[in-house]
Amino acid sequence: MPKGYWIAHVDVTDPAAYERYRAANAEAFAKYGARFLVRGGAQEVMEGDLRARGVVLEFPSIEAARACYASPEYQAAKALRDPASDGDLAIIEGYDG
Repeated sequence: MPKGYWIAHVDVTDPAAYERYRAANAEAFAKYGARFLVRGGAQEVMEGDLRARGVVLEFPSIEAARACYASPEYQAAKALRDPASDGDLAIIEGYDG
């Protein structure tokens, strides 16, 4: 079964408030087996335009990735994130071949 991934690009507009989001999202990520592969490390944009911060989370399945996003735990954390940042997020099925 292919893994699921969240791929996000974020511009943080309120760093202190964004830290509250980071603390709050840990519960949902632990519950759904998420593992950070990329968490805001240095990036070099080679083509196109991206936001300042890149994040990649790996989940055991696409179903787990979707369920985490829809969960009450993550939605509560997202409510903290929304006023503190602008971003783009995709849930993507991994390649199992």
